[in-house]
Amino acid sequence: MLEKFYPDLQADRVQDIDLDFLVKNNIKGLILDIDNTLVPEHVEEADENTIAWIDKVRKMGFRVCIVSNASEKRVIKFNNKLNVDFIHRASKPSCKSFVKAMEIMNTKASETAVIGDQIFTDIYGGNKVDMFTILVTPIDKREYFFVRLKRIAEKFVLAKMKNKR
Repeated sequence: MLEKFYPDLQADRVQDIDLDFLVKNNIKGLILDIDNTLVPEHVEEADENTIAWIDKVRKMGFRVCIVSNASEKRVIKFNNKLNVDFIHRASKPSCKSFVKAMEIMNTKASETAVIGDQIFTDIYGGNKVDMFTILVTPIDKREYFFVRLKRIAEKFVLAKMKNKR
Protein backbone atom coordinates (compact mmCIF):
# COMPACT_ATOMS: atom_id res chain seq x y z
CA MET A 1 0.00 0.00 0.00
CA LEU A 2 2.70 2.50 0.95
CA GLU A 3 4.82 1.53 -2.08
CA LYS A 4 3.06 4.16 -4.18
CA PHE A 5 4.88 6.78 -2.08
CA TYR A 6 8.34 5.18 -2.41
CA PRO A 7 10.87 6.91 -4.67
CA ASP A 8 12.99 4.89 -7.08
CA LEU A 9 16.07 6.81 -6.01
CA GLN A 10 17.09 9.23 -3.24
CA ALA A 11 19.74 11.97 -3.24
CA ASP A 12 20.75 14.75 -0.89
CA ARG A 13 20.64 17.38 -3.67
CA VAL A 14 19.82 17.50 -7.36
CA GLN A 15 23.54 18.00 -8.01
CA ASP A 16 24.17 14.57 -6.42
CA ILE A 17 21.93 12.69 -8.86
CA ASP A 18 23.90 10.35 -11.11
CA LEU A 19 22.88 11.73 -14.51
CA ASP A 20 24.84 9.03 -16.35
CA PHE A 21 22.68 6.44 -14.55
CA LEU A 22 19.58 8.21 -15.86
CA VAL A 23 20.98 8.25 -19.41
CA LYS A 24 21.78 4.53 -19.19
CA ASN A 25 18.19 3.91 -18.09
CA ASN A 26 16.76 5.78 -21.10
CA ILE A 27 15.56 8.82 -19.14
CA LYS A 28 15.17 11.71 -21.57
CA GLY A 29 13.02 14.19 -19.66
CA LEU A 30 13.22 15.67 -16.17
CA ILE A 31 10.23 17.08 -14.33
CA LEU A 32 11.48 19.38 -11.58
CA ASP A 33 9.89 20.90 -8.51
CA ILE A 34 11.17 24.32 -7.39
CA ASP A 35 10.64 24.93 -3.70
CA ASN A 36 13.04 23.03 -1.45
CA THR A 37 14.15 20.95 -4.44
CA LEU A 38 16.09 23.48 -6.53
CA VAL A 39 16.13 26.40 -4.07
CA PRO A 40 14.69 27.19 -0.63
CA GLU A 41 11.06 28.42 -0.70
CA HIS A 42 12.06 31.98 0.16
CA VAL A 43 14.49 32.30 -2.80
CA GLU A 44 12.70 33.98 -5.68
CA GLU A 45 15.10 33.37 -8.56
CA ALA A 46 17.28 30.50 -9.72
CA ASP A 47 20.68 30.67 -8.04
CA GLU A 48 24.04 29.98 -9.70
CA ASN A 49 24.06 26.31 -8.59
CA THR A 50 20.65 25.73 -10.16
CA ILE A 51 21.57 27.56 -13.36
CA ALA A 52 24.79 25.53 -13.71
CA TRP A 53 22.99 22.24 -13.03
CA ILE A 54 20.19 22.97 -15.51
CA ASP A 55 22.82 23.93 -18.09
CA LYS A 56 24.61 20.62 -17.45
CA VAL A 57 21.46 18.49 -17.82
CA ARG A 58 20.52 20.30 -21.02
CA LYS A 59 24.00 19.76 -22.48
CA MET A 60 23.60 16.06 -21.68
CA GLY A 61 20.46 16.07 -23.82
CA PHE A 62 17.76 16.00 -21.14
CA ARG A 63 14.54 17.89 -21.74
CA VAL A 64 13.40 19.87 -18.70
CA CYS A 65 10.02 21.01 -17.43
CA ILE A 66 9.28 22.65 -14.09
CA VAL A 67 6.05 21.40 -12.54
CA SER A 68 5.16 23.45 -9.49
CA ASN A 69 2.14 24.04 -7.32
CA ALA A 70 3.31 27.64 -6.94
CA SER A 71 1.65 30.63 -8.57
CA GLU A 72 2.36 31.71 -12.14
CA LYS A 73 4.12 34.84 -10.85
CA ARG A 74 6.44 32.74 -8.64
CA VAL A 75 7.30 30.26 -11.39
CA ILE A 76 7.88 32.92 -14.06
CA LYS A 77 10.22 34.90 -11.80
CA PHE A 78 12.14 31.75 -10.82
CA ASN A 79 12.36 30.60 -14.44
CA ASN A 80 13.56 33.95 -15.79
CA LYS A 81 17.25 32.92 -15.91
CA LEU A 82 16.56 29.28 -16.81
CA ASN A 83 14.09 29.68 -19.64
CA VAL A 84 12.72 26.13 -19.43
CA ASP A 85 9.18 24.92 -19.99
CA PHE A 86 6.97 25.08 -16.93
CA ILE A 87 3.56 24.35 -15.49
CA HIS A 88 2.38 26.46 -12.56
CA ARG A 89 -0.46 25.70 -10.13
CA ALA A 90 0.07 22.07 -11.08
CA SER A 91 -2.21 20.58 -8.40
CA LYS A 92 0.32 17.85 -7.68
CA PRO A 93 -0.11 14.95 -7.11
CA SER A 94 -2.76 15.10 -9.85
CA CYS A 95 -1.66 13.17 -12.94
CA LYS A 96 -2.82 15.92 -15.31
CA SER A 97 0.25 18.17 -14.95
CA PHE A 98 2.68 15.26 -15.17
CA VAL A 99 1.03 14.07 -18.39
CA LYS A 100 1.07 17.63 -19.77
CA ALA A 101 4.79 17.95 -18.96
CA MET A 102 5.48 14.73 -20.89
CA GLU A 103 3.55 16.13 -23.85
CA ILE A 104 5.59 19.35 -23.68
CA MET A 105 8.87 17.40 -23.54
CA ASN A 106 7.69 14.78 -26.03
CA THR A 107 8.60 11.93 -23.69
CA LYS A 108 6.90 8.76 -22.48
CA ALA A 109 6.46 7.92 -18.80
CA SER A 110 9.24 5.32 -19.04
CA GLU A 111 11.57 8.06 -20.34
CA THR A 112 10.71 10.64 -17.69
CA ALA A 113 12.03 11.23 -14.16
CA VAL A 114 10.32 13.36 -11.52
CA ILE A 115 12.63 15.09 -9.05
CA GLY A 116 11.19 16.62 -5.91
CA ASP A 117 11.41 16.94 -2.14
CA GLN A 118 7.92 15.74 -1.15
CA ILE A 119 6.66 12.18 -1.33
CA PHE A 120 2.96 13.10 -1.19
CA THR A 121 3.13 15.48 -4.17
CA ASP A 122 6.18 14.88 -6.38
CA ILE A 123 6.89 11.20 -5.77
CA TYR A 124 3.29 10.00 -5.49
CA GLY A 125 2.28 12.00 -8.58
CA GLY A 126 5.15 10.60 -10.64
CA ASN A 127 4.51 7.07 -9.43
CA LYS A 128 0.83 7.31 -10.39
CA VAL A 129 1.94 7.86 -13.98
CA ASP A 130 4.69 5.18 -13.79
CA MET A 131 7.59 7.61 -14.06
CA PHE A 132 11.01 7.19 -12.47
CA THR A 133 10.91 9.14 -9.19
CA ILE A 134 13.77 10.78 -7.32
CA LEU A 135 13.39 12.18 -3.82
CA VAL A 136 15.85 14.86 -2.73
CA THR A 137 16.38 16.06 0.82
CA PRO A 138 14.57 19.37 1.42
CA ILE A 139 17.05 22.26 1.17
CA ASP A 140 15.64 24.38 4.00
CA LYS A 141 13.92 23.56 7.29
CA ARG A 142 11.78 26.73 7.06
CA GLU A 143 8.52 25.58 5.53
CA TYR A 144 4.85 26.40 5.68
CA PHE A 145 2.96 24.83 8.59
CA PHE A 146 1.03 22.39 6.36
CA VAL A 147 4.25 21.16 4.74
CA ARG A 148 5.81 20.63 8.19
CA LEU A 149 2.81 18.48 9.13
CA LYS A 150 3.26 16.39 5.98
CA ARG A 151 6.93 15.89 6.87
CA ILE A 152 5.85 13.95 9.98
CA ALA A 153 3.90 11.49 7.83
CA GLU A 154 6.78 11.37 5.32
CA LYS A 155 9.18 10.22 8.04
CA PHE A 156 6.83 7.32 8.82
CA VAL A 157 6.59 6.29 5.14
CA LEU A 158 10.35 6.56 4.57
CA ALA A 159 11.06 4.50 7.70
CA LYS A 160 8.70 1.78 6.41
CA MET A 161 10.45 1.90 3.04
CA LYS A 162 13.90 1.42 4.64
CA ASN A 163 12.62 -1.53 6.66
CA LYS A 164 11.14 -3.13 3.56
CA ARG A 165 14.30 -2.74 1.48
